[in-house]
Parts: sequence; C-alpha cells; structure tokens
Amino acid sequence: MVTTGALERLRETNRRAITGLLAGEGPMSRADLARGTGLSRTTISSLVTDLIGTGDVVETADRGRPHKGGSGRPPHLVALSTPLGAVAGVDIGHGHLRVAVADRSGRVLAEDTDSLDVDEHGVDALDRAARMVRAGLAAAGVERADLRAVGMCVPAPLDRRSARIRTGIMPGWRHLSPGDELHRRLDVPVFADNDANLGALAELSHGAARGIADVLYVKVASGLGAGIVLGGRLHRGATGIAGEIGHVQVGEDGQVCRCGNRGCLETEASAPRLLAVLQPAYDEQLSVRSVLALDAAGDAGVRRVLSDAGRSVGRALADLCNSLNPEAIVLGGSLGTSPSLATGVRAAVDRYAQPDTAAAVRVVAGELGARAEVLGAVSLAIARVAAS
Repeated sequence: MVTTGALERLRETNRRAITGLLAGEGPMSRADLARGTGLSRTTISSLVTDLIGTGDVVETADRGRPHKGGSGRPPHLVALSTPLGAVAGVDIGHGHLRVAVADRSGRVLAEDTDSLDVDEHGVDALDRAARMVRAGLAAAGVERADLRAVGMCVPAPLDRRSARIRTGIMPGWRHLSPGDELHRRLDVPVFADNDANLGALAELSHGAARGIADVLYVKVASGLGAGIVLGGRLHRGATGIAGEIGHVQVGEDGQVCRCGNRGCLETEASAPRLLAVLQPAYDEQLSVRSVLALDAAGDAGVRRVLSDAGRSVGRALADLCNSLNPEAIVLGGSLGTSPSLATGVRAAVDRYAQPDTAAAVRVVAGELGARAEVLGAVSLAIARVAAS
C-alpha cells in the first residue's frame, strides 16, 4: 500500500524535475514539460497548478509554437519566478576566461573576459577565475553570501567518475579536479561540464535550438566537440564524454593529436590547423576573425579550405545523424558562423547520411557566439540550484 507520505515525496520529486527543467531551458509549454520529464500531461497540469499557487512558477504572456510545427493554437508558456540569490558562470577556454554573474532567472548582471594560456596554467586559471567571480559580484552589487552556485565550463572532456579532465588534453590541469578546486576557492557549490555540452545547453535555452528536442551542437574552434541533446535533455554518456567527435579517427597515418592518438578529426578541422593551411597563401597574418571576413567577402581560397573542413566534420556528423536522427545541427565556436563551413557540413550530411535522416536535419549557425559557453554555465548553475 502506498502511503500519503510516499505520494507527497513523489510529487515533490516531480515538482523538482519541473523546476529543474525550467531553470535549465527557460519558459516551456506544459506539453514540452511532459516530454522533457516523461510525466503525463495530466500530472504536469496538476503540478504546474501547484507551483503557480506557491509562487514558484508563473504563466507568461508569451506563447510557444505548436509541437513539430503543427497548426494549432500556440500554447501558453510557464516559467520560474525569479527567486532570491545569484549564480555565476565561468567559461574556461584554451586562451581565455569569461565570467558572468546572473540572477536566478538567467538575467546577466555583470560579465568580464580575460586572456590567459589556460592549458599550461591550471592553478593560475582557477585563481584568476575566482577573483573574476568576486569582482563580478561586486560589479553587480550582489553580496557574496547571496551567491548560490557556480556553473563551470572547461574545454575538454570531463570524466564523470573522477571529475577530472581527460589525461593529455590540458597538461597544466593534470591531477586537478576543476569543480572541486573552484569550490575550494569560492566556498559555494560548483558544477563543471565541458564546453560543447554547455554551448548546447545555452543554444537550447536561449539560441538557435529553442524549441527543438533533438539537436547536435558542434563547437568548431581551437578544438572540436559536440553536445548531444536528445528529447530536450543533454546526453552525457556513461562517463561524461559523449560527443567527442574531435577525436574520431579520420586517417590512420595522420598527424599526432594532443590526445595522443593519430589522425583525429581535430588535426584536420580545428581553427589552428585551418589557419596554418591558409597562412602561406596570404601576406597578412591571419586570425579567425580575418578568415571569417575573407569568407564573407567571397575569397576563393578561404572558402575552399573552410568548405573542405566542413565536409570532414559533416562526414563524422552523418554517422551520428544516422544513429540519433536529430532535427538540427547547430554550429558554434569561433568558426561556427562561417557560411562555407556550413555548406561543407550540409553537403557531407546529404551525401553520407540516410536520405530521410538528411532531409529531416537543418544545419544552422549558433546565435550566441562567444558567449554561448558562459551562458550555458549560468543555465547549469540555475538548474542545479533549482533541483537541490
């Protein structure tokens, strides 16, 4: 016999599932909440009514879009009320630190960026990130006691069992557990994930993947990685390293990769590799920004190299598309806005994926640019606080 206490504990667990989903993904319809949590629509309706009554959730004036593009009346959206306290997002890139302080609705109150050779200087990066969080709190007028949690982005796969960065990717982080180390410096809960996962979370909540349940987010920058969203939720895999397409082998006799293997996709299609290929043909020193400008201007050499890189990336993505059948591929990272890269990805998916699979997937540029990862870190912190 199920007791009243057991039923109430189950309802509380389900209420937390709803608030956690709203915290991570922003306003949602009741139907999307049912799909995201696996609960029935009747249960969702009852729980949302409870949460509106307690003031935890509000019904917004905005409307969503009918599921899968249907022609019915757009549904009402529900959202979290803005609770007390603040969170911070920390984006640790290979050559930068970016920190944002936000309220618990996700509104950014202060943001700053700094440059640093992160790969070789793990302790320095963590010390500086902690200082930037404290400075961000001061700039936002938030008391340190009101900081509830920090979401942290690292540019490498994190092993969920050890909470450490995979050996060999970032030498200066050997023996460091990023989340634990930043927690020790700030004395608040810190939740860490890799950059592609958090970029996917941000685009899902605030960018090009809004309203899409099955998405591949691909970050093309100094490295390559994919964040996989299935049924509206991030899929991290058994040990947390799902989506590591940058280390798919594309040539047995290729260049040695920083991961220790040979012929990884990252050795052919990352930003440093593409700049090195292009540089001999140009008098001026190339950067990612100048290459994107040349691409937009129609430069034949740049377009050829970027479209070839897109085909290499798209060939790996085609296999994922055949397995996962996503609705969209969102291109992020420093090269994610390149039209030629997108053209190459599209061509490879059309060629190598099953025809029905290829026809179902759109290839689009991310909308959040360089801020995707820090906004994803903010969303991660909000979701974990809401679920606690």
